[in-house]
Amino acid sequence: MAAVSPVPVSAIPKGVWALGFVSLLMDTSSEMIHSLLPVFLTSVLGVSALSVGIIEGIAEATAAITKVFSGAISDWVGKRKPLVLFGYGLAALTKPVFALAPTVGWVITARFADRLGKGMRGAPRDALVADLTPPPLMGAAFGLRQSLDTVGAFAGPLIAILVMALASDDYRLVFWLATVPALLAVLLIVFGIHEPTIHKEGRASHLSWAEVKRFPLAFWAVVAIAMLMTLARFSEGFLLLRAQSVGLQAALVPLVFVVMNIVYAGSSYPIGHLSDKLGRRGLLLAGFGVLILADGVLAGASDIGQVMAGVALWGLHMGMTQGLLAALVADTAPAAVRGTAFGVFNLASGLALLLASVIAGWLWTAIGPAATFEAGAAFTAVALLALLFWRGDTR
Repeated sequence: MAAVSPVPVSAIPKGVWALGFVSLLMDTSSEMIHSLLPVFLTSVLGVSALSVGIIEGIAEATAAITKVFSGAISDWVGKRKPLVLFGYGLAALTKPVFALAPTVGWVITARFADRLGKGMRGAPRDALVADLTPPPLMGAAFGLRQSLDTVGAFAGPLIAILVMALASDDYRLVFWLATVPALLAVLLIVFGIHEPTIHKEGRASHLSWAEVKRFPLAFWAVVAIAMLMTLARFSEGFLLLRAQSVGLQAALVPLVFVVMNIVYAGSSYPIGHLSDKLGRRGLLLAGFGVLILADGVLAGASDIGQVMAGVALWGLHMGMTQGLLAALVADTAPAAVRGTAFGVFNLASGLALLLASVIAGWLWTAIGPAATFEAGAAFTAVALLALLFWRGDTR
């Protein structure tokens, strides 16, 4: 294996940094809401754990399906930024709806629109990161964006905890305050991001089966492995419910996301940078092993300390896998159809997440929390075995 010289974080393009801070702001906003939403749904609006699983699964599947079309459109028109702006703008507009929601129907509508916005921005944003980044820095760039995104994912719950403590568990006040960082994210896109010119040669003319067939076998292997792993990585809403099930009070439930995302943010960039030097496959294998361990700890947890240990392991697994899977898509997909490739990848992962969340909710309701995480460990073991036989790492 050829040695790759270490590169400073300052070598990563400014546009990637800007996209990372956009993600940080929007995730701060989103997690202020999502870190409380499962408990808000069950304790305030009176829905079941199965309903939470269905709502979360449908929301994530909506985002995944939309990503296929937004990614293909960005390839077709040769522009990523307008779709990124539209997606983040739509998500920002949904935030007040959560604060106003009197019934679960309002929440479903807001979650649907929010995830539609995520779907519109996700594939073009990832393709834009790849367009801006030299190949030797691809893992580091995706790891950095993921780390900044995840800083927002623990900043949001921390703010939610503080506001809940100061405002006597006022869920709706937290939801109103979440609109502020969302609007700042939109302004940063408008004034802080300039995309490179995408050459017309070899660009996809439209979304078609012929374009999809341009993807190499290595890309489809990445998609298949990601789907298997996603069956084990159901909605993080079940981590919140797990903490509540062992006695964590509602105002402190967002601590689950704080713990998870501190570990996630701290590990994503170092792992991504390391994968540029050592390869992706071995690190992914280790990440799958960590998820099996996390599921085992969460299945057997009987107190808050054990749940938090499992949550920390879950965050480490995310840091060791999510950025690497995105980098592998960029490694294996032709540049001319990169947006479509990210869309297909996210569609497959989103459909798997829908199935996983419904299964998780059913197991939780029918058998109990332990069964949900035991099933997750079993699915992860299958994904790990599949990865053991894969030899498509381009590094």
